[in-house]
Amino acid sequence: MAYSVSISVEAPIENQIQEITYDGQELYQSPLSMSENLARLAQKIDFNKVIPEEVEKENSDSLEKSDDESSSKDSAAFQSSLWPWDSVRNKLRNALTEVCVLSDVLAIAKEKRYMVLDPVPQEGVETKPMVQVYARKKALAGAATVLLTGAERLRTSQTEISRNRTTPDFHIELLRLRQNWRLKKVSNSIIGDLSYRTAGSKYAQTGMFEVTKAEEENPTTGSPPPSPGPGGAPKPSSALRVMVPSELQGVAYIEVLCQKDQEDLCSASINVLGSGPTATNPDIHWQQKLEAAQNVLFCKELFNQLAKEAVQLQAPIPHMVVGNQIMATVLPGIQLIISLCHSTGTDKKPPSQNPPQKSEHDHVLEHSLHQLLREVHHKNTHHPFPHPSSGPIGPSKKRCLAGPMAADRYELMEMMKSQTLLEQIIQQAQHFFMRLRTEYVLDTIAKEVKDPLIVSHWNALNSPTQSCVKINIMTHGYDSVCRTSLIVHVGEKSLKCVCRDGRVMHMSYEPQELRDLIFCQIYQHQITAVQALAKCMGWQFLANSSHLGLGAVEPLGNASSCILASPIGDRLIAVRCEPHMGVQVAIAQSPRKDFFPGQLVKERKWENLGGSFKEVRWDKMEGKNFLNKMELLMASLTSS
Repeated sequence: MAYSVSISVEAPIENQIQEITYDGQELYQSPLSMSENLARLAQKIDFNKVIPEEVEKENSDSLEKSDDESSSKDSAAFQSSLWPWDSVRNKLRNALTEVCVLSDVLAIAKEKRYMVLDPVPQEGVETKPMVQVYARKKALAGAATVLLTGAERLRTSQTEISRNRTTPDFHIELLRLRQNWRLKKVSNSIIGDLSYRTAGSKYAQTGMFEVTKAEEENPTTGSPPPSPGPGGAPKPSSALRVMVPSELQGVAYIEVLCQKDQEDLCSASINVLGSGPTATNPDIHWQQKLEAAQNVLFCKELFNQLAKEAVQLQAPIPHMVVGNQIMATVLPGIQLIISLCHSTGTDKKPPSQNPPQKSEHDHVLEHSLHQLLREVHHKNTHHPFPHPSSGPIGPSKKRCLAGPMAADRYELMEMMKSQTLLEQIIQQAQHFFMRLRTEYVLDTIAKEVKDPLIVSHWNALNSPTQSCVKINIMTHGYDSVCRTSLIVHVGEKSLKCVCRDGRVMHMSYEPQELRDLIFCQIYQHQITAVQALAKCMGWQFLANSSHLGLGAVEPLGNASSCILASPIGDRLIAVRCEPHMGVQVAIAQSPRKDFFPGQLVKERKWENLGGSFKEVRWDKMEGKNFLNKMELLMASLTSS
């Protein structure tokens, strides 16, 4: 049976390994060129070595021609000196002959199939897997020992260097600086950037700072020891020197002040980091110095943006920008003043007014001013998807869907509207004052009116310009009989009240309108509660009116009334509630005691009509509250 075996003769392509590093990487020698390879092979040729075949041939020739011995020796010496490459030529000729024979054999075996080459079976090498495992483990252990030894040496040398140095390593400090701040190398110096230009900031103030290597000072015998750090050990100085521009040195903060008729209502300060000398100390750490400089840059950018908007906006009462102050009218008689305070610490005179402490101001306005500008920076760097990876950003997602969603002109105009930072902070300040006024009105009425009780529940989850409060009006001990609820939505310049019966009333920023509404709801609650109590007592409900037309005209709201009858109809109770006069109660009974028959009226049935109403001295009645007195009155009239 014939087998065909393909044999390929080629030189190995792998190069010789020159070195193996500690981490296991192999370094190979570069391959030799043709000239270098020829020189290497020529160096291996020994020209003094004689081939055995040539020696035998020379011996036979010497026996045949002994008479010409002297002449042959001279000629051989002459030939060896003339042809030093003769042996090389013979070897190459023999090699060529062998290669030609091998080529013919391969051609016959491959093409004409006159001969079949079977592989010569070789005895298999007995492999021992455990021996290989132990060898690999030993090799890995040796490599691990080398790595651990090198790491331990590096750790020891680093510890000794850090122990002997009084300042941290320059490169380590520079690495920490690069992790937190943007740096670039300009010529032979390192320049950093503190600005927010990567976030789309349009503020022209440069935030460049320079980083240099601190010179190591040789301690002298007379120099005092370094100041101890927090742990008691000497505090090491930094290996870096950071140079910040003069306009960004010191401490800056934004002060927000609300005034009503030159009277301070609330004040807020932003980013009070410390006094001037502490911020301008040359020995301060570079991290604190850069944070203070970036805070100054942020406050200046915020104030610059607010000043631009204050000049561009067209308000009913124009905003004013004077120096480092912005004055805007929030509500009639109330002004919002935003000031930029920047102290470099070089002023010899102390500041005339110290910044307020954290406990003396409102944190809402402080937080809002920060968040408004940071939100602008965040939107500039985080555009909603999908957006192109390069090129200008297109319209928003809502505008892209305006066509398929069939948006009209009004909706398109609403999409194009955007509020400035100053408008947003003014709206938040307006809402803040509306909330304060609403709280004041509710607390004042709750103190003035003891019957019924007024309970306010403020919603904890509110927006910066919208709040909600639920007001419950109930009588102590009779809360399960009747309860009046209403919800007040506090906006920016208006209030919206949703009553129990579904009526919606809109009010302005004047607190008196809310006060009048609450009082009207209180006395309507009293009439509703009396009707509910009458049903529980078995009395009959005859009539009621929420807008009574009898009596004097009320300066606030309208009077409400109702008429109740006893279970057998012999007693009547009339209740009148009005915001100005309070509660009035009158009773009537039948048969009438003042009925006298005459010539015209002779029948006694007319005496069963109810008599005239007599007013009850309500302040002399016993009872804890209005419904308790009404319950006692109904009970006494029923039993009698």
